[in-house]
Amino acid sequence: MIEFRIDRRSGVSTYLQLVHQVKQALRLGVVGPGDRLPTAKDVVAQTGINPNTVLKAYRELEREGLVEPRPGLGTFVRRSLVTPGVAEDSPLRGELLDWMDRARALGMGREDVDALFRAVLDKRF
Repeated sequence: MIEFRIDRRSGVSTYLQLVHQVKQALRLGVVGPGDRLPTAKDVVAQTGINPNTVLKAYRELEREGLVEPRPGLGTFVRRSLVTPGVAEDSPLRGELLDWMDRARALGMGREDVDALFRAVLDKRF
């Protein structure tokens, strides 16, 4: 189940934060085809945002073909975004976890890791 977190200081609109978090959950296999997303009421209770914001995010996900609303039942995932190497039991994921442990042992913080990752990502992709 997805647990939404809203960062009001990020500069990213709230509905887009929800869209990005659902897509991340789809990429990581946290949710997959047939799974039901939290209801707007549940998301509002969890985050304190406006229900229309949740509905806007879900409509965007529907427009992208990722989810489908089923009247009276909820909003369900239509397709996965999981790629090889991302699954929980993936060797690549395990290597990344090991790398993160080494970075932490060297005293690197979240911002250091993010900066290094983005620098390498920009050179490779």
